[in-house]
Amino acid sequence: MRHCHGYRKLGRTSAHRAALLKNLSISLIEHGKIETTVEKAKELRSYIEKLITVAGKGDSNAHKAVFAALQSKEATKSLVNEIAPKYVDRAGGYTRITRTRIRRGDATTMAFIELV
Repeated sequence: MRHCHGYRKLGRTSAHRAALLKNLSISLIEHGKIETTVEKAKELRSYIEKLITVAGKGDSNAHKAVFAALQSKEATKSLVNEIAPKYVDRAGGYTRITRTRIRRGDATTMAFIELV
């Protein structure tokens, strides 16, 4: 049973899952809106909202923490300097998930995840 299980494994090893979330986060920061499966979007929401909360402080420690998670200088700079200051007065809820379609190949539900 999955009672109180904290995260989705997404059928991947822990290293593969971490790389997937990192790459999805970088794409979301660069483009503002991406399409992925609903399960990945729900897991990404938790990951990116924690990063935005940390980046909202805007100091050097925020830069270090965000860069440690993303490993991308451009995405880190964009998140800390441009995106996070928009949400300083907002208490969470920085993303929106909108279900879009059923993927033809494997009939999984797709969704857009975007920054509000």
